[in-house]
Amino acid sequence: MGHMLAALTQVPVSVSPVRRVPQLVAGLWLYGTSMALQIRATLGLDPWDVLHEGLTKRTGLSFGTITILVGALVLLCWIPLRQRPGVGTIANVFLIGVAVDVTLAFLPTPSDLVVRIVFLVSGIVLNGLAAAVYIGARLGPGPRDGLTTGFCARTGTSLRLVRTVVELTVLAGGWLLGGTIGVGTVLYALSIGPLTQAFLPLVTWAGSRPAS
Repeated sequence: MGHMLAALTQVPVSVSPVRRVPQLVAGLWLYGTSMALQIRATLGLDPWDVLHEGLTKRTGLSFGTITILVGALVLLCWIPLRQRPGVGTIANVFLIGVAVDVTLAFLPTPSDLVVRIVFLVSGIVLNGLAAAVYIGARLGPGPRDGLTTGFCARTGTSLRLVRTVVELTVLAGGWLLGGTIGVGTVLYALSIGPLTQAFLPLVTWAGSRPAS
């Protein structure tokens, strides 16, 4: 539990940057890679992308535009939760998208169902690990993860429970708007919270803020 609470506390980038910045970059890049694996599996998008797809169908705006707008709205939700964006928050917006595009450029879409299942499962597990890695750097979570960690910090509820509730809520909203749900979507929604919480103690930077 101590490792989870530590991971929710943002520490200035000036503290141990040689250790933490590479961890942040690695976590975000792996996160984008994990998204590409799930896309290539074609067995269902993660809940947030189901929501993005549903909003795209309803508004006629591009997928990328919707993603940016949703991210901005989620950041507004940080205000009552007293969350502050950090270096990791800003890096999240840009680096994950680059990682997705680069990975997709080199990763073919498999036709064999077994390979697609491997892509899906490995993508979900890698996503949980990557989220823990970049959150554990304590440089600020991404907009959507910050919503989860903000609720955890304010309520004392476990990351596993909050993440699962958030993912299922987003999933339901996306489906009602016309987003596509597959077996991978449900598997992701049910497993990402427990996976992230399991990996956090292994990768969280255990330092502390400098004395003021």
